[in-house]
Amino acid sequence: MKVLLLGSGGREHALAWKLSQSPRLTRLWCAPGNPGTAKLATNVPVKADAPDEVVALARRESVDLVVVGPEAPLVAGVADALAKAGIPCFGPVAGAALIEGSKAFAKEIMAEAGVPTAAFRTFTDAVEAEAYAVAQGRIVVKADGLAAGKGVIVAHDVDSARQAVRAVAALGTSGQRMVLEELLEGEEVSAMALCDGERYVMLPLSQDHKRVGDGDTGPNTGGMGAYSPAPFLDAEQLAEVGESVIAPTLAVLRRRGLPFKGVLYAGLMLTRNGPKVLEFNARFGDPETQVLMMQLGEDLLPLVDACARGQLQARPLVAAPGASVGVVMAAEGYPEAPRKGQRIDGLDAVPEDATVFVAGAEMRDGALVTSGGRVLTVCARGDDLARARERAYAAVAAVRFEGMHFRHDIGVKGLKAAP
Repeated sequence: MKVLLLGSGGREHALAWKLSQSPRLTRLWCAPGNPGTAKLATNVPVKADAPDEVVALARRESVDLVVVGPEAPLVAGVADALAKAGIPCFGPVAGAALIEGSKAFAKEIMAEAGVPTAAFRTFTDAVEAEAYAVAQGRIVVKADGLAAGKGVIVAHDVDSARQAVRAVAALGTSGQRMVLEELLEGEEVSAMALCDGERYVMLPLSQDHKRVGDGDTGPNTGGMGAYSPAPFLDAEQLAEVGESVIAPTLAVLRRRGLPFKGVLYAGLMLTRNGPKVLEFNARFGDPETQVLMMQLGEDLLPLVDACARGQLQARPLVAAPGASVGVVMAAEGYPEAPRKGQRIDGLDAVPEDATVFVAGAEMRDGALVTSGGRVLTVCARGDDLARARERAYAAVAAVRFEGMHFRHDIGVKGLKAAP
């Protein structure tokens, strides 16, 4: 099969890494790609969120399947344009991708589907929102639109509630409408399902680490590391999440004429009253994908192809034994103002039992240099979580660039929770 992969981050490098292992793959393109995907695919300077350009590329290369990595192309309607052109796409149409693109739409779908979630109210007037937030005191303030993982603020008191509303309102277009919801407590985990519009299969449970600092301190980021499987739900409980969250959500979208073909990602809070959905994403998580691709014990390509064609067989996926850990190495100043252009050294000294996925880096004068906030995700597998952590951090120790920082506690919660 000829496959076109859209995106340029660590998630896309991981997807390219997994897809390239398929005996069914004959050719892989990545648009626009990065230095990591360039070793596995043909990078093409086409914007992932430009529907006409993507369709033209897919037609020119007689592509059999397009796999969409990030959310922006989905919201921009890339899947719609490909459907019109008769080209199978793993990724939902724009109407279905609104489940990530609009927090208010997601809450509407959850309410209709009976999905367990936090109580909420939607506001378009910042003054009214601020008054409501102050009255509640403890609240979560979310920008309605996409904000690159930075549009959610958790407020634990009146002053921070007021500041949160003002900060989200200052985001511009994405914060013109905001959702204020009940602050839930518990472990936060990532439950992802591959979907064909009607049927689905659950990927192993994973846990992201969103705060920049150890012990979940500092500002939110796009994700500083992940591990899988997360020990907070067993196989039976994960299957129950599929039945109570994924299945009814797919059914509502299908009834609305928006069959969801792609990854439906439920960010869950495991409360005392059971799992509740914090948010939906319409694509693979990053950095969760990096560890999930290492945990998937079977060929990814037939799965995503079946989803795109509406032919998925609902069954348990084959998971690799043991665990995987991914540590994000970030640039100085991330997440506020990441410093760019720093030379990255030591990749040739990374142990063979680790894998490095490139995200915010580019080639310049023959050297790999930083070009974004989250620069690399360093991953390793092990017979158990402790061994996977040991190998991942041994690999991190080999890599160097000026101002780099990373969390030292990726997976520690899983170690404490393991039976």
